[in-house]
Amino acid sequence: MDRQLIIDNLLDHAENPRNYGRLEDADVVQEGGNPSCGDVVTIYLKVNPEDDTIQAVRFEGEGCTISQAATSIVTQLVTGKPLAEVEDMDYNALLNVLGRDVVMARVRCATLGLGTIKGAVKRYASQQLLAEAESAGSRAR
Repeated sequence: MDRQLIIDNLLDHAENPRNYGRLEDADVVQEGGNPSCGDVVTIYLKVNPEDDTIQAVRFEGEGCTISQAATSIVTQLVTGKPLAEVEDMDYNALLNVLGRDVVMARVRCATLGLGTIKGAVKRYASQQLLAEAESAGSRAR
């Protein structure tokens, strides 16, 4: 894809973000940010417990064009994916999808959404382990 198409795609996602807004029945809400530049995102994650895939993901946020566009793009990439696959997603591969030469000067901005989604996946896994431990403890009594 040529540079102008990459820029146009990023601008489109920044101006018309996909999966934007609160998800009221989210299993996990995870906040993330880059304090040095003021980018913030809040990820809302809904997991299908039958197959541990991301059933729905939405976000709210503010910040630079790259952080918001990249988060919009990442929400599209992870929807329907198994949690393990999301945990294994490579930041370098994301930079290639976003247009490495366009976002390279703003790597922290470009990877904020993916990092926050990975944090949400870890939080969900921790919540599941805690719930299982509590359930096992209740049965043992």
